[in-house]
Amino acid sequence: MQQVQKNRINKEIQDFEQRQKKNEDNGITILIVDNNITHWKGFINGSPDTPYQGGYFQIDIVLTADYPYKPPKMKFDTRIWHPNISSQTGAICLDILKDEWSPALSIRTALLSLQALLCDPQPDSPQDAVVANQYKTNKELFIKTAKEWTLNYASKNKQNEKIANLVALGLDEQKVKDALLRFGYDEEQAANFLLGG
Repeated sequence: MQQVQKNRINKEIQDFEQRQKKNEDNGITILIVDNNITHWKGFINGSPDTPYQGGYFQIDIVLTADYPYKPPKMKFDTRIWHPNISSQTGAICLDILKDEWSPALSIRTALLSLQALLCDPQPDSPQDAVVANQYKTNKELFIKTAKEWTLNYASKNKQNEKIANLVALGLDEQKVKDALLRFGYDEEQAANFLLGG
């Protein structure tokens, strides 16, 4: 990694830390994975008055050797029902993560854009055609399904419940939290990882 890239990434990390200390994080936080400054987890709160309200969504972020000249690789770890995010893989359809990226943008900008996308789905350029079709043809069912997925996969209460379930198996709490973070709060994958399966 070149020093210029390292400086840029460290500056972005410091910006997140300063905003968090000042309570100016806008519901967006990050975590560096295994002290590797090119692998992050981003967290965004679902916005009020959306089906994602009350949700806490985890995004996997990988900074390639071309960053910031090329966009970061981002995908949702948390399962979500949204036309522009794959309900299966977490892949994201967002212009700034593709051809509209500019080195003037940052990870924070990208996470803010994802938060805005949750407020304003774009079903005419979908990542998930099934969800987009439902959004267009039966919006009431879309909203109901999105709320259910938010409750089942992105609720902090559910996340705490998953921690408690795994700790009840006699596993170390910090290791449980780390494994759940690694696997986007998928309890089964985290348990398999922790139990060596």
